[in-house]
Amino acid sequence: MDNLLEAATAHDSSGLLFDGLAIHQDDGGTYSLETPDSSHEDLSRTDLEAALYEVPALVTNWHFWEHVVAGQGTPRRAFLRWCEGASLEPESDDESDAGTGPDPDDDHGTPVAERYRALETGVTRHWGELELTARLAPDVEGHGQGRRVYDVRHVEDADVPAHELEGHDHPHEAREIVTTDEKDRYRPLKTAPTLVTGWHFEGLSGDDFVETVRTIYPATIANWYREQRGELDVDHWLETAERQTGIYDIVDELPREAVEWVAEACCVDSQCVKRREWQYEDGDELAVDGGDGVFPCREPCSLVTAAARRWTVLESEDEKRWHLELTTSEMNQLVEIVDAVAEGRTDEIREADVYDGANRYRARYLRAKRMGDGSLGHEVEGDAGHDDHDSESGHDDHDSESDHDGHDSERDHDSDDDH
Repeated sequence: MDNLLEAATAHDSSGLLFDGLAIHQDDGGTYSLETPDSSHEDLSRTDLEAALYEVPALVTNWHFWEHVVAGQGTPRRAFLRWCEGASLEPESDDESDAGTGPDPDDDHGTPVAERYRALETGVTRHWGELELTARLAPDVEGHGQGRRVYDVRHVEDADVPAHELEGHDHPHEAREIVTTDEKDRYRPLKTAPTLVTGWHFEGLSGDDFVETVRTIYPATIANWYREQRGELDVDHWLETAERQTGIYDIVDELPREAVEWVAEACCVDSQCVKRREWQYEDGDELAVDGGDGVFPCREPCSLVTAAARRWTVLESEDEKRWHLELTTSEMNQLVEIVDAVAEGRTDEIREADVYDGANRYRARYLRAKRMGDGSLGHEVEGDAGHDDHDSESGHDDHDSESDHDGHDSERDHDSDDDH
């Protein structure tokens, strides 16, 4: 209580205003107090203290944010406030200066009393494939009332009892969780929707909670915060491509229409939980939808750039006319096979489901029937166009799996401390 009164006095004529609690010291030394439900004037210090005891949630809420969380104007604090539906506290008085990103909460946040009622059972938010829960901690001696703790789990485990999940209590333990997918394959893109299930973090402090989220989704909190403040620096495709060097120097030759296909292949909700904000170039937007993710993607990632290098080489080839002899069902089957591979559902197709065109036995039958000589068709004579481009237009074909490691498109945006 003393800290609160000292803070109100230290604000001089401006007084103290925080989350619906307003305290002002008048020239005569008396105080005025305003809350969402009441208003008092000409209060002595003793009367003010008595009035504050009638609004404990407002007092403990102020203490938690100002003394436990602190760090006003930081991504960490803004993220914690968003998690429980509090105002993001824009530093500018001009509301038009606030960020442009999607915010599921009211701009002014949920009132403290309503927020505390919700925190008793837990306030849940989704962050990519994460389910985040903020809740009031039990009143432990030495910590005071109003303290929050936080839980993290996979959204698909939302209804799974905690004892059925593998428990974790340290942010560093999230590193193992994000390394491989459910088939134990390495995850080169941490924001791919391939995060494994079956784990949870429970009762984390605010700092450990934020660090856990940062470990699972690097830089997403920082970039989300910049977007909320209207300060997100976006590097569009063309400027990203033009700054590439070495084997990636060719990606700026990719035709604009092919960049649309790149975005459709890699940068939609089914492939990445970020929301793509980069376009072809400033003022030239891509037609492909950028997705609905809570946090933004501010530039083409290293994985996209590496893939685009290969597509640049392939797009340099001339088109040729091919002669195929297929039944209508076989042509439709090729479409089904491509679709199944593109959507990653080949493992879902049962061996006995021979009615699915992408069924393994159906595919093997088609290969045996139509590809006995190793080819599905042959080039139409007299329509060959240019040479076969065995050298792929002179571009060096260093198309190994590791080509993208260490290329120049990765700037320092892998931590929340960049900028």
